[in-house]
Amino acid sequence: MTRLLVIGPPGAGKGTQAERMAAAFGIPAVSTGDMFRANVKGKTALGIQVQEFIDAGKYVPDSVTNAIVGDRLHQADAAAGFLLDGYPRTLDQVQELDRLLEADGTQLDAVVQIVADTDEVVARLLKRAAEQGRADDTAEVIRHRLDVYAEQTAPLIDIYGSRGIVVTVDGLGAVDEVTARILDALAERDIHTV
Repeated sequence: MTRLLVIGPPGAGKGTQAERMAAAFGIPAVSTGDMFRANVKGKTALGIQVQEFIDAGKYVPDSVTNAIVGDRLHQADAAAGFLLDGYPRTLDQVQELDRLLEADGTQLDAVVQIVADTDEVVARLLKRAAEQGRADDTAEVIRHRLDVYAEQTAPLIDIYGSRGIVVTVDGLGAVDEVTARILDALAERDIHTV
């Protein structure tokens, strides 16, 4: 069983690397962003609520996010492990995740921190916005999300760092190179692919 978390600023390549890591370890990638986008696309009640936060460049409240993630981690395919992408983002979410994992007698094996230069991140997200027509990825909203990340999410690295489970990897470079760096860093901690 492998339980991983990938963390880093918006645009650092978390989604791409999460998919690759999940495939390498044979576990589901649990992306709050994907779950939120599916609800927005389906115009569910949750999706409408989520869209209002996204349009304002804000994160979805912890109560909503915790409920969605808790439900997802109790689905059958996550019993053998999972890779979290986009959760937890706040101290309250860390506490909720700890509670969920402790109730199952488990814990995270590693937190993969992907780091990337801020200007590179903004350029990546603006390019993605142009390619995908994503209204939520304007320069102003991107910079606001990076500020929110620095304020709320970056301190989580201190928590997980104190537990000795953070693996920091440079997110710049070719996708395959970044994936190799991540898998090598995890192998050094005796966390091996299937």
